[in-house]
Amino acid sequence: MIRRREFITLLGGAAAWPLAARAQQQPAMPVVGFLNSTSPSAWKPFVDAFRKGLGEAGYVEGRNVAIEYRWAEGHYDRLPALAADLVRRQVAVIVATGGTRSAIAAKVATESIPIVFTIGSDPVKLGLVASLNQPGGNVTGVNLFITQMEGKRLGLLRELVPTAALIAVLINRNNPPAATTQLKDVQETARALGQQIHILHAGSEAELEAAVATARHVGAGALLVAADPFFNSRHMFIIALMARHAIPAIFEQREHALAGGLMSYGTNLSDGYRQVGIYTGRVLKGEKPADLPVMQSTKFEFVINLTTAKALGVKISDNLLSLADEVIE
Repeated sequence: MIRRREFITLLGGAAAWPLAARAQQQPAMPVVGFLNSTSPSAWKPFVDAFRKGLGEAGYVEGRNVAIEYRWAEGHYDRLPALAADLVRRQVAVIVATGGTRSAIAAKVATESIPIVFTIGSDPVKLGLVASLNQPGGNVTGVNLFITQMEGKRLGLLRELVPTAALIAVLINRNNPPAATTQLKDVQETARALGQQIHILHAGSEAELEAAVATARHVGAGALLVAADPFFNSRHMFIIALMARHAIPAIFEQREHALAGGLMSYGTNLSDGYRQVGIYTGRVLKGEKPADLPVMQSTKFEFVINLTTAKALGVKISDNLLSLADEVIE
């Protein structure tokens, strides 16, 4: 004989069992680890572009994919621990962004979890992949050609101020090997142009302020701000320093010229991050990084801000204006 309370309990268990079984059968939502050397506010446009690429691949954050964000806030020495934390959490893929150091930290942290990077230097020379067409291993991504463009930026500055005896170059020595590549590129270009340069180093806001003051003190006619995630995350601070000391400068990203920088030349980073989102989606669907060729960025933009030029009293030549992809007035 079954008592009424026992009967109800049995009925409840029988009704709940199929629901529990179905819940156990549902696949868990994949988790993407997003590793970046800067900050959420500085990188918002590019995170949005990454999410757009994920969406094109069929993944929407919060719906069928989760994203764990790890931000180093400009402290590159934090990246190894942040990468190791993502490995401990057993994410499905690590997206290593915001410079060379992020990609290297991710690769050191794991040889099994797929890694998709954005990088500004040659990934083969850095040992991240075996070759561009056949990466091998667990790493692939997008080469944005960032650190290889300093010579081109110096040439544009030289045309802007052809009579300048000295041009200052700002580099973050806390970001090797990118800084080494940038220094070599800009020195080779300076020799070819017969242009004297003065190298400045900065890795903090205080050092940035001191470096720009030094550029003015040594009589630099212009300043080249080398491509660096920390500099990018502090671009408004640097632009304000340029205005205070009345020094014309060239930056890496279009966003810097839009924010008041005089000129910018570099890769369309938003498009690069969208491509990384697409690749991440393909990896989530089962493709192997070893079989996904490293993509090469093909969109470069030269932007001039005429409003800033007028404020600085800088004359932009007709030739520079003709080379510009965009002129801000």
